Amino acid sequence: MKKLPHVSALKVLLNSKRILKNPLPFHHENFEKLGDTFRISILGEGKVLFSRDADLVKQVLQKKHRYYSKSKLQTKDLAKYIGYGLLTSEGEHWRAHRRMIQPAFHVKKLKGLFSIMRNAIVAELERIVPSTEQDVFALMGDLAFQVVAKSLFSSNDIREPMSRLQHITEENQKMLIREMRQPYFKWWYKASGEIGEHMDMAETGRDILNDLIEERLSSGKEEHDLLDMLLNATYEDGAKMPRRQLIDEVLILFTAGHETTANALAFTLYFMSKDEELQRKLFEEISSLEKDNYTWEDLSKLSLTTSCIKEAMRLYPPAYFIDRVAIEDNEIDGLHMKKGTLVLLSIFELHRHKDFWENPTEYIPDRFVAMNMKEASNYYYPFGAGPRMCVGNAFANYEMVMVMVEIIKKYHISTKMSRVEINPMISLKPKEVKLNFVLR
Repeated sequence: MKKLPHVSALKVLLNSKRILKNPLPFHHENFEKLGDTFRISILGEGKVLFSRDADLVKQVLQKKHRYYSKSKLQTKDLAKYIGYGLLTSEGEHWRAHRRMIQPAFHVKKLKGLFSIMRNAIVAELERIVPSTEQDVFALMGDLAFQVVAKSLFSSNDIREPMSRLQHITEENQKMLIREMRQPYFKWWYKASGEIGEHMDMAETGRDILNDLIEERLSSGKEEHDLLDMLLNATYEDGAKMPRRQLIDEVLILFTAGHETTANALAFTLYFMSKDEELQRKLFEEISSLEKDNYTWEDLSKLSLTTSCIKEAMRLYPPAYFIDRVAIEDNEIDGLHMKKGTLVLLSIFELHRHKDFWENPTEYIPDRFVAMNMKEASNYYYPFGAGPRMCVGNAFANYEMVMVMVEIIKKYHISTKMSRVEINPMISLKPKEVKLNFVLR
């Protein structure tokens, strides 16, 4: 480990302003100069291992996953704002809830949500004003949030409370990013009361969800949505989830469930707007479906549509870094990983690695049409990998294809933007994506 190239704490400090704004260029410079794996010293965190090495990523996430757990970035820093659910928990707590929640996201269960999801998508897309420039990232953020909300609370008129919850999750994320990128200022964030204020906001978010759950329970109705599935889920001993735990799981579904989808859709639509020929091909593929009567099964036939989304998530993976900490001494390709080693896996860099991708910085959806996805799974991780892979990946994939179908069959899209400026938060976001929608 000591023989690895090293970035000093002083260099990190001298670059602190640009790292706070966007750390990716700084990391890219180091990867290009130092190689696929290096160490970096961060004040308040010690030495951290950064890697875009495909085999190391695979070993940590899959083959040797038992030697690694999520780091305190998730299990403490993020958890204090969104609770201790699948995304932020580890050990037996995580295993028990993964076994309990995963059946709710099985494709057979998701098929039952098809109408709920599609109705929510169509309703949100009514907000498009034809022949007017709109920020599609904001639109997709609201859309994805409402799809999760309706999939959980199908029978409720929940736009107003969901709007408040969305604001809370976004503000708390901004606070967490400041804590993560400037750990040497954590003492000030605590002393000034900023962290306390955001913790209070998190509790307000939980109160909103608790009221909706109480309303469902008091109604005595079975809605066959995600909330019903979670309410009926049981541990191995037959016990149901405690209320606090249920709220944490629902809060995490909102936070993680809408962001990845909104980000990927915004980037995908941007690339569509730049390519007239690709839009034509997409329209032809989507026109093969019955206009208003396509089914859940029909979505899997749209290979080009799916490839457009995959390629956008290659260039701009929502989870652009994955953090792990070694819980036991272990060895990967001759590299001794001591217990306690913090590892940051750069999915952003791996998805653009010239060893695996031809013309890695170009948007080429066709590469996924012909690609062997089993082979690509060694260096393509849009939803993570291994036992901790995102439980909602199928939900997100089907949702994104449905959104593309509803937009492309109705609109031709264009943009004046020459590039998209990115905004790396907990997930990789665009700052804005201004598009023009013209009715076909």
